[in-house]
Amino acid sequence: MRPTPVIPRTLLALLTLILLPLATSCVDEDQLDDTPQGNLEALWRIIDEHYCFLDYKQHEYGLDWNAVYNKYKVRASGDLTRSQLFEVLADMLAELRDGHVNLSTSADFARYWSWFENYPANLSDSLLRRYMGTHYKIAAGLQYLILDDNIGYIRYESFADGMGEGNLDEVLAYMMPCQGIIIDIRSNGGGDLTNAEKLAARFCQEKTLVGYSQHKTGPGHSDFSEMEPRYLEPSANIRWHKPVCVLTNRHVFSAANEFTMYMKALPTAKIVGDHTGGGAGMPFSSTLPNGWVVRFSAVPMYDAQRQSTEFGIDPDYPVQLSQADFLQGKDTIIEFARKLLAE
Repeated sequence: MRPTPVIPRTLLALLTLILLPLATSCVDEDQLDDTPQGNLEALWRIIDEHYCFLDYKQHEYGLDWNAVYNKYKVRASGDLTRSQLFEVLADMLAELRDGHVNLSTSADFARYWSWFENYPANLSDSLLRRYMGTHYKIAAGLQYLILDDNIGYIRYESFADGMGEGNLDEVLAYMMPCQGIIIDIRSNGGGDLTNAEKLAARFCQEKTLVGYSQHKTGPGHSDFSEMEPRYLEPSANIRWHKPVCVLTNRHVFSAANEFTMYMKALPTAKIVGDHTGGGAGMPFSSTLPNGWVVRFSAVPMYDAQRQSTEFGIDPDYPVQLSQADFLQGKDTIIEFARKLLAE
């Protein structure tokens, strides 16, 4: 049985892709009863009418959102404690397999982390300390140094960490003698999309098509606008014209996934490491009758070939950390990128 659709009052888009939940944008649903059944109904409707990947995920792994409703309405029947209801609703949202989907309460935070938990980390803090030592430079959210083979290395842990144009000018000017740069965004879970664009623009030499986006136009699963092209413009400040390698792993998500997509469209950049974690939906939020906040993907993003990157991006050079290299104090992914840049 499919519940009767409900019309939202407001729908405000977020301007950034982030990993952590925000509530600056919301969809306020017509109030249902604050009961386990009413809250499940409200949550199901929000996803049914506004979530942007239902058709895509039905195609990818057979998601049937109507069947999900029938499955979880049974679990929500009767009197449930708040913790029991939270478990039911969290399990229902996990069916979407989306790291941008969260349920927030004052007591807990439901999240889907299998997009990286079930894969090798391909990053070692102890190895990074060996490469970076204690004398690396820091410019806002960027940590950087020049390796002994004249390869520049930039570590950017989160796109939530701001950086100014002056910071980027100083970093790139410092690395001008280098023959190439490594940008290590492994385990970067996302942040501010404008930071991703700002950094990528330093490696862009001409206006470049990097992807597309759509917007929901109605409550139907397939109700979307035409694909709108997205372009990356070259920075008006110092730009890098020589080769660059971007290091990725499964924990690269959201704005970091978008940055990977931008760089993959540039001719001087190569992606090295593991498949990224994805997260290609711009998130919105809504409130349930009991006051709990749900965040979900509402605006789908695509790469320059019109392919969804919701489940991640393949590297140009797939490389895994090896145990043999680890025992020798070497990071396999960094070493591969250094050799690639040296060529």
